[in-house]
Order: sequence, then C-alpha cells, then structure tokens
Amino acid sequence: MRTFHIVATLYVLLTASTAVAQPTAIGRVKTVTGEASVVRGGNAIPAQVGTDLYESDHVRTAATGRIGLTLRDDTRVSIGPQSEVSLDSFRYAPAEGRLGLALKFLQGMAVYVSGSIAKLAPDAVRLETPAAIVGVRGTTVAVKVGAQ
Repeated sequence: MRTFHIVATLYVLLTASTAVAQPTAIGRVKTVTGEASVVRGGNAIPAQVGTDLYESDHVRTAATGRIGLTLRDDTRVSIGPQSEVSLDSFRYAPAEGRLGLALKFLQGMAVYVSGSIAKLAPDAVRLETPAAIVGVRGTTVAVKVGAQ
C-alpha cells in the first residue's frame, strides 16, 4: 500500500509540472494570403488560418505573402509581403495587473491596431524597429522597415 501512495504521489507531481510547462497561445493567425510562416524554435511552420501564436514566435512572409494576426487582447497586426515581425513578449492578465506587449518589426511593412493592453496600460506597449522604439497610446501605427 505504501508503494502505491509513493507512485501515486510521484505521478501527480510529474503531471502537474508538465501541465504548468505548457505555454499559452497569445493569439492566432486570422488571415493568410500567399506564402507565410511562423518560425518557432528555429522551425518554420507554414501559416494557416487558426495557427496558434506564442511568445518568441517570428512571423515571416514571402514576396507573395500577407498575414493577419489577432492577439488575445484583440490587438491586430497585418503584415505585408517580404516582412518579418517578432512577437517578443505578451502579458494579458488584467485581473492580476500583468499587462505588456512587445513587438519587433524586423523587415518589411506592417500595420498595428492596438487592443486592450494599450487601452488599460498604454506604457506597457512597446513597438520596436531597428531604428526606433515607439510607445503606443491606443492607436493605429503603420511601420515600414527597409534595407539601409
């Protein structure tokens, strides 16, 4: 009987830690036209409507690609051809006071439309390009990052 309790306790501990380790999706791909991918952990996944997005994902489009993303707080990002955006961080737990969003526009063209995070905590949103950092105060921002 004692062995059963030890095994049961170990099982509960192991499965609980596994459940905690599962990341939560921060958003989804809403639209895709042409060739686009989500790069996660160095692996490119062809983007499809409904593909989950996670922190640290990079979204890339080819010359024919366009993609629309919607994050959990209703932030929307539209990415044009030959573009790349990194979803650096996302915190959306308003009840706990944890809010934050950082996007890095690495290449190409994109449009950002603010969601709840920008409305609840404007200073918690950070949009970065290779040349500038933009603070958002609940608005729409168009970004173009070209070769220097």
